[in-house]
Amino acid sequence: MSKDRLVIFDTTLRDGEQSPGASMTRDEKVRIARMLEKLKVDVIEAGFAIASPGDFESVRAVAEAVKDSTVCSLARAVKGDIERAAEAIRPANSGRIHTFIATSPIHMKYKLQMEPPKVLEQAVAAVKLARQFTDDVEFSLEDASRSEFEFMCRIIESVIAAGARTINLPDTVGYGEPGEYGMLFSRLISAIPNADKAIFSTHCHNDLGLAVANSLSAVMHGARQVECTINGLGERAGNAALEEIVMAVKTRKDMMPVQTTIDTTHIVPTSRLVSSITGFPVQPNKAIVGANAFAHESGIHQDGILKHRETYEIMRAEDVGWNTNKLVLGKHSGRAAVKARFEALGISFADSEALNAAFIRFKDLADKKHEVFDEDLQALVSDAQPHTLHEAYQLGEMEVICKTGINPYAKLAIVVNGVNQTSEASGSGPVDATFKAIENVIRSGAHLQLYSVNSITEGTDSQGDVTVRLEKNGVIVNGVGADTDIVTASAKAYLHALNLLHSRSEKSHPQRDGV
Repeated sequence: MSKDRLVIFDTTLRDGEQSPGASMTRDEKVRIARMLEKLKVDVIEAGFAIASPGDFESVRAVAEAVKDSTVCSLARAVKGDIERAAEAIRPANSGRIHTFIATSPIHMKYKLQMEPPKVLEQAVAAVKLARQFTDDVEFSLEDASRSEFEFMCRIIESVIAAGARTINLPDTVGYGEPGEYGMLFSRLISAIPNADKAIFSTHCHNDLGLAVANSLSAVMHGARQVECTINGLGERAGNAALEEIVMAVKTRKDMMPVQTTIDTTHIVPTSRLVSSITGFPVQPNKAIVGANAFAHESGIHQDGILKHRETYEIMRAEDVGWNTNKLVLGKHSGRAAVKARFEALGISFADSEALNAAFIRFKDLADKKHEVFDEDLQALVSDAQPHTLHEAYQLGEMEVICKTGINPYAKLAIVVNGVNQTSEASGSGPVDATFKAIENVIRSGAHLQLYSVNSITEGTDSQGDVTVRLEKNGVIVNGVGADTDIVTASAKAYLHALNLLHSRSEKSHPQRDGV
């Protein structure tokens, strides 16, 4: 029996970016979009074009870079949003406008301050306007899981008649329960006369830890698109995780009525790229992409695995991209081999000068490490390319002294807007001393919320991947830095975060409104 196709709609670049501190630059979004394209994601929601000039440029850059996936921009159900979204996606081979309006009584009353008939009228007008720019229009009923059934039927029937080809029912606040949420889909599809003219879609948040369960329940009850993010990234507790949705559908094909076209071997590399760029580490016990996802410590389990893998493993690690590429680069690797490896990872360079700079950094790293892995290359590019970010602060020389019985001491040179400044400080540890030395010069007034170190690869010569989260006046940023020297990586991450704060003070943050 043939199965329906399940459309995978990735919103890492839009909803995922709404996770505090996870804002991405235009070039970072393009890098992730290219990996999503290799993953064979059907639809990439690249951003919210009206939110800021930077968001518009990011959507447009993704639309220009991506050839095989549909590129989408979010837009409120208002004229200016829709026209801006249409302009942003114009270069795409396949473009979609995703417009939305809140439909729950509490949202209509307190947020929109509109009566239901006016909401219905605005929704229909928005879809008709969007259809003037593209045939692919998606309409979302924000806070659908708390909306009244009869009103949902009326508005869905009307927007389908106006030209919407995808109807999204978001569980905006993670309130849904799998049985209840799934039944909502089957009830609506049965009750709406023209439901067969559109694909019904699910978009679930993970506030109660049910985002994936709710999404799969919706699929079992007629949904044929799932909106999700890599690593479950998203505001508050996150979104439904793409990797979990896709592998659940693939692994339980005996009961799932759908199939996807995702190339699952790119799941782990994509997960690592998103983690590297956003500075959000993947927890070790995370399903599919966590470091322990396929690890077995129990003697009984290990014995079973050795005798027959299926005794304790329902998936093969290599099917999702673990250890699928054994190619290792080293200090004797040539420019062509390094360039080819970058291209295989979806990384391209604007010109030969940018490639040369990356190759020099690769050689510097290869002198410190015997073997350079794909993860090292991803971190090298994330760490090396300033992208569209203006670097007001740059690290010069650094000297750190640690000795038993005395306080660690750091002395460093920082380039501030082109001017070299030196500073020194003592601290409770080498990282503390380094951060204090930096603050002696910059005096940012920022609050350090998080400091984490993760090993990028195995071995004592591995690069350390450091994340620094700073907060100032309600703005939260994540700085990242990588180096074989943990203290150097920490200084890079702290300065990266300070540069992000500096750039945020010059422009508005992407709007946090949406499904």
